[in-house]
Amino acid sequence: MSLPLVLVLAGCSGGSGSTDGGAAAGGFSVAVGEPDHLTPGRTTVGYDQVRVLFAPLVKVDNKGRTSYVQAESVTSSDARHWTIKLRSGWTFHNGEPVTARSYADAWNATAYGPNGWAGNGQLAGIEGYEALNPAEGKPKTKTLSGVEVVDATTLKVTLSGPDSQFPLRLTPSQTGFYPLPKAAFEDPEGYDKAPVGNGPFKMDAAWKEDEGATVTAYDAYRGTRPEAPAITFKSYADLNTAYTDALAGNTDVIGVPVSKYGQAKADFGDRLHTYEAPSLEFMALPLKDERYGDVRLRKALSMSIDRDAVNKAIYGGLYTPATSLTPPSEVGAETGLCDACAFDPAAARKLLAEAGGWHGQLTITYPGGLGLDELYKAIANQIRQNLGIDEVRAEPTADWAEFSEKVLGKKITGLSHAHWGALYPSMQNTLQGVFTESGGCMCSNYGDKAVDDLLRQADAATEPTAAQRLYNDAQKEILKDFPVVPLFFGSYVYAATERVSGVTVGPADVELARISVTG
Repeated sequence: MSLPLVLVLAGCSGGSGSTDGGAAAGGFSVAVGEPDHLTPGRTTVGYDQVRVLFAPLVKVDNKGRTSYVQAESVTSSDARHWTIKLRSGWTFHNGEPVTARSYADAWNATAYGPNGWAGNGQLAGIEGYEALNPAEGKPKTKTLSGVEVVDATTLKVTLSGPDSQFPLRLTPSQTGFYPLPKAAFEDPEGYDKAPVGNGPFKMDAAWKEDEGATVTAYDAYRGTRPEAPAITFKSYADLNTAYTDALAGNTDVIGVPVSKYGQAKADFGDRLHTYEAPSLEFMALPLKDERYGDVRLRKALSMSIDRDAVNKAIYGGLYTPATSLTPPSEVGAETGLCDACAFDPAAARKLLAEAGGWHGQLTITYPGGLGLDELYKAIANQIRQNLGIDEVRAEPTADWAEFSEKVLGKKITGLSHAHWGALYPSMQNTLQGVFTESGGCMCSNYGDKAVDDLLRQADAATEPTAAQRLYNDAQKEILKDFPVVPLFFGSYVYAATERVSGVTVGPADVELARISVTG
């Protein structure tokens, strides 16, 4: 599943105008969009809140090293049959013990198709998922056959096929894998506004729509204690307003909107914090259109783009020009694999001539209303100037809905905007999601048997280094065909006031539990 493409918000919140960041005593405040849900398996917008209210089984650091949180171990001898041992003595915020049953019940609820929970697809690799999501009719069961509760602290998981990356699926952004207490099923709608989790912070009161909520440190938390005693989540309908509030000291931590990337370094200096996210920005191609059939043409288009100049002008240098298909924040990913990602207009013109040139108009279609206009105008200008193609047009759709309809309906006749953001930091997620016919992106128009075979071998590998080598081999194979034009690896970008320190951004986005209040 992809992370949301872009969060575009309109309107404004009522800024507090305070000098304490509008936070609870001793705590700090964080700007967030209004969440759709706060139940982990249901949310698509409430990630920041969920990740402090719940603790994951596994986490991964900035160097790709995994460690256990709620889990004591996650093991397998064949990459298909996994045993998860839980740490004993952990409790939910209401005192209920966190057990293997807490996980099984949560996973079953998320995977059960009729519930319509957003995290449903995260459980797709577990045996029995198809029975809970039949193509027609209602499921005849409500439980995953591949999830077995052995005892209070042992869970056995059988996957539909080998998956060497299963432990990485259990990291914080895969919210469909969090546990749920009994209260989540007794009053689902009430729970959704005031979830009881197993994480370092607990809710003080239910979420107030268009206002927010405060969470406080959970005294009985068995993991690493949070640095601050409280976090106040402030709901914003417009993150540009949050940016202004942060400059004024009225909100302590914000995710910087893309529209402010160019000025953020000047505005915040060393209080700007970034991390190269597990995401890829690229342009898709209509590969079945004979005009794009020659790989030399596709490479020529790529080599005509000065990614460094575009990054500086549009993103304030906060993105990273892509040099492969998988960002280095995905564990074991190699960079420097994409020779045709280097800016070389002379070589690009030569390749274009060898491919027979270009005749007629070349279009780049992108979703309107998401702040992408300047990006694609710049790319269109570079292709026009560096390849000598007279008619290159950057054409927005009316909105995201129209763009999505055109992509799904295969109605785009030229280049088109595309994005993939991985919810767990594995090359598997990007390569399978984008470059297989069964992937969730449906945006590359690409599939290849040799690539599929390499990915299957990587999934089945029981040694991490062997799996990583095979995933890298798969992306090298894809790059021979050059089915997309890689542009940038995206970034998580946060800014903070002088009141806080210890702002850390990593594979699971900003780590709010590591932030302390200093002012």
